[in-house]
Amino acid sequence: MIEQILSFLTGGAGAAVASRHDRLEIAVAALLVEAARMDDHFDAAERATIRRLLAERFELEPEATQRLLEAAERAVDQSTQLFRFTHLVVEELAPEERVRILEMLWEVAYADGSLSPEEDQLLRRIAGLIYVSDRERGEARLRVLRRLGHRD
Repeated sequence: MIEQILSFLTGGAGAAVASRHDRLEIAVAALLVEAARMDDHFDAAERATIRRLLAERFELEPEATQRLLEAAERAVDQSTQLFRFTHLVVEELAPEERVRILEMLWEVAYADGSLSPEEDQLLRRIAGLIYVSDRERGEARLRVLRRLGHRD
């Protein structure tokens, strides 16, 4: 099943069998992985943050969360663009849920304690692709910083 979803998300044909929910889970996880990798350091803190966020968002057990993270990493490795991932997010989620996805991305970007210019640029780009305004993006960032106890 995961291979069919990966095939769909990376441009192949074969995901007609995969449920929309499964495709959405991998799309969101792939965006989180992309954010974590953007500064060329995908460390343990970022992995732990992604696992926690995915488990909470999709109500997954630890094993399912790990499989989803691994599938997302493969999807990112096999894909050359964000559009397939962001398109599913737009298609499946209401605007307020898309803002929540952006908050998840901010949490991953700040998981290592700092925000790189590349991470900031990626989140700006993803926000545009999922139709989250600059104002909402900034507010989401501030909410995450407050939750994390950061000043910025």
